[in-house]
Amino acid sequence: MSDLPARESMEFDVVVVGAGPAGLATAIRLKQRAADAGADISVVVVEKGSEVGAHILSGAVIDPIGLDGLLPEWRSDPDRPLKTEVTADEFMYLGHAGGVTLPNVFMPKLMNNHGNYIGSLGNVARYLGRKAEELGVEIYPGFPAAEVLIEDGKVVGVATGDMGISRNGEPNANFTRGMELRAKYTIFGEGARGSLTKQMVERFGLNAGKDHQKYGIGIKELWQVKPEHFRPGLVRHSMGWPLPNNSGGGSWLYHFDDNLVSVGFVVHLNYKNPTLSPFDEFQRFKTHPMVRDVFEGGKRIGYGARAIMEGGWQSVPRLSFPGGCLVGDSAGFVNVPRIKGSHNAILSGMLCADHLFAALQGGRAHDEVASYEESWRSSPIGYDLKRVRNVKPLWSKYGTAAGVALGGLDMWLTEIFNWSPFGTMSHGKPDHKCLLPLSQVKAIKYDKPDGVLTFDKLSSVFLSNTNHEEDQPVHLKVKDMDLQKASEHDVFGGPSQRYCPAGVYEWVDGEGGVRYQINAQNCVHCKTCDIKDPNQNINWVTPEGGGGPNYVNM
Repeated sequence: MSDLPARESMEFDVVVVGAGPAGLATAIRLKQRAADAGADISVVVVEKGSEVGAHILSGAVIDPIGLDGLLPEWRSDPDRPLKTEVTADEFMYLGHAGGVTLPNVFMPKLMNNHGNYIGSLGNVARYLGRKAEELGVEIYPGFPAAEVLIEDGKVVGVATGDMGISRNGEPNANFTRGMELRAKYTIFGEGARGSLTKQMVERFGLNAGKDHQKYGIGIKELWQVKPEHFRPGLVRHSMGWPLPNNSGGGSWLYHFDDNLVSVGFVVHLNYKNPTLSPFDEFQRFKTHPMVRDVFEGGKRIGYGARAIMEGGWQSVPRLSFPGGCLVGDSAGFVNVPRIKGSHNAILSGMLCADHLFAALQGGRAHDEVASYEESWRSSPIGYDLKRVRNVKPLWSKYGTAAGVALGGLDMWLTEIFNWSPFGTMSHGKPDHKCLLPLSQVKAIKYDKPDGVLTFDKLSSVFLSNTNHEEDQPVHLKVKDMDLQKASEHDVFGGPSQRYCPAGVYEWVDGEGGVRYQINAQNCVHCKTCDIKDPNQNINWVTPEGGGGPNYVNM
């Protein structure tokens, strides 16, 4: 393919990769600052989803601090995306047959959800997209950024992926060359484990001196429930069953809008047992006697999954580098115990935009906007993350029961005295190194789904509206297939079949022995494979434009 035609190019002041809350907040803030100063700044946002919001998934209980700062009038806007305020806040610890509801008085103030809103983060992104376009931001959905343009050691833009490439790697009759989008500064807001962000982290050593990044996988369903089971504004979280004490995670259950219930389950990806299936743990959770009645007579109408950055304060990489910056979950601004990150995503976009605007007004281009990196830890984002920095390490080290209790104590001491006896703890090993060989564990057995309350992966993927052009190169790149067989299969028992929530990976018996089958068309872009593969032998890259899930109200 060396004889491909040259790409056309367009010039902008700022290119933003990813139309999530962070990227759109960056674009909106830049345009606001430019309007206030009577300046003209050109901003373009490229988004791999078929539309803004198509790939956005979260619980979501949203702290409005970000929206309040970015668009102070949003609460009075008839088009506002969030309308259900939290009215009840419950926290449960579950056992196999029962559980206890923990009194809110024992919870640190930062865990209080009153004043927050329940809704769809995808719809928040759509709202921000409309506001950005009203300000003159150009948004190109369905155009994944596939390559970072680097010249003289500086980022100078991105190139969108070529379209019309056949599975064999050759151009077909529908071939269209990608476009170069060149800019003075390029902002990466791809979300967790962004395919270009991880390249920038490695190339510019952005994680030097930082702790390992940690991850979870969040799996979500959207239900329409019967009116008698609906409690508008209810927020309920749980931990414990069905996960074993040495595997971290928990659930959410939120009632919002018109008889909608968002239910989901997070599994921390540092679990050890390769037979654990986050998807099946979630299905099993819904059968708990304190949970299942909510869904009686209801209908499941949505499904999705995504990775979550969980490293927090000690794992945030350097945010600036020559010609570019990281914002939102590309940087890892999720507050794990609060199960919230969208507020910090918006705040980081605003903070980044303020420093970018100053650089542009000063006539700068392609240099490092180091002031952004130097400012975030003393901002509200830093305050939010620092006070919970030890919760995840304590949970990982001491298990759910003791770890959560110690984490609560740490949060109280930090809140009251701004001091922790634990200092700042390390997370330990990266997630992909935590799996034990199959021979050292007891296999976990899961019941077959009943099709009423519990479901299989393929019927779930159907509800995500996932679609990929079939005649295109597989976007899940196995670097060494022999290593995959010798290690992932022979040593660890094929955990990719279980950690993938979409049925993408299968080890299939055949005449020539077992073979690895990749059903790439099922991929919901959660990127768990890129994180959890024990040999880091799977590389997730962007598929052809617009492919993936098309989430509605998620």
